[in-house]
This record gives sequence, C-alpha cells and structure tokens, in this order.
Amino acid sequence: MAAPMIDMMRQRQFAIFVLGGLLCAGVDVGTMQLLLAGGVHHTAAASAGFGTGLLVNYAFHSRVTFGQGASAANFARYLCVVGLNYLLTIACVALAASLVANPLAGKILSLPLVAVNGYLLSKFWIFK
Repeated sequence: MAAPMIDMMRQRQFAIFVLGGLLCAGVDVGTMQLLLAGGVHHTAAASAGFGTGLLVNYAFHSRVTFGQGASAANFARYLCVVGLNYLLTIACVALAASLVANPLAGKILSLPLVAVNGYLLSKFWIFK
C-alpha cells in the first residue's frame, strides 16, 4: 500500500518540477521580450532573461518543489547542474547538426534529458 503512495508523490513532485521549469522559461522569455521592447540590446536582454529565469527557477524548486530553504551550498550545486545541462544540450544540438543537419532536433531531444537529469540531481544532490 505504501509503494503506490510513494510513486504517486514522486510523480507529483516531478510534475511540479516540470511546471516550475515552464514557469521559469516564461519568466526568462518574458524578461527578454520586455527588455527588447524597451530598446535593450538583444545580447543583454537574453542574458538578463536567462539570469532572471535561473534565479526564479532556483527559488521555485528550493521552496516549492523540494521544500528547502536557499543556501550558498545548494545554489553552488544548482549552478553545477545548470552547467551540466547546458553541456548536455550543446552535445545533443551538435550531434543532431552533424548527423541529420538539424540542430533543432537536438534541442528538442535534449529537453526531456535535461528535465530528468535536472530533477534527479536536484532531488538527490542539490536539495537532498
């Protein structure tokens, strides 16, 4: 009886993780678009959007998804996972570009890989 309940809780937590990621992607893109509309250079706007999304993502997952407070150690581990997921994304994009001449296919392929990797590392390393 306990095993199905634990599985349901894990599925719910993963769903919250994915929804939080989508929310933060909206913050990222929305910030960029607002800055672009205000005349900010696209590189600065994209960077500000990325940074804002990253901070909101960390705060959301630490408090909502995993019920933990923010700490310097957790944030450092979070940045390591962000870097790892970035490298995973770039590898998928490069692989798809070289094999099928379609970098977008690699980006799309990377999305579930990055989501699962981010969730597992968050659950068992960042917010353990």
